[in-house]
Amino acid sequence: MTRTVDGSASNGALEIRLDRLLGRNVRDTNGRRIGRLEEFRAEPRGQGIVIAAYVIGAAALLERLGAGLRLLVGSHVRGYVARWDQLDISDPDHPRLTCAVKELERS
Repeated sequence: MTRTVDGSASNGALEIRLDRLLGRNVRDTNGRRIGRLEEFRAEPRGQGIVIAAYVIGAAALLERLGAGLRLLVGSHVRGYVARWDQLDISDPDHPRLTCAVKELERS
């Protein structure tokens, strides 16, 4: 048995309310801010859904709001995509990368 972030019992992997993470500043391994966590990419697995990636930065916000807004703002807005294992969310108020920024996919 494991514990969820809020301390309740769980039989599976780490469970966390996504709304606790949305909009949080993400820091790199040196403590520098790289952007806000703006979007999640999920995949069905078994009877549940798992987070496959986290989208960070202004481009992520545009992804969430839709492609039409990207056309208005332009394609120069950038962000990052972190795989599930590249972001430490054990403290949901302070998510941190577990890798160098250069290892992230650009969005």
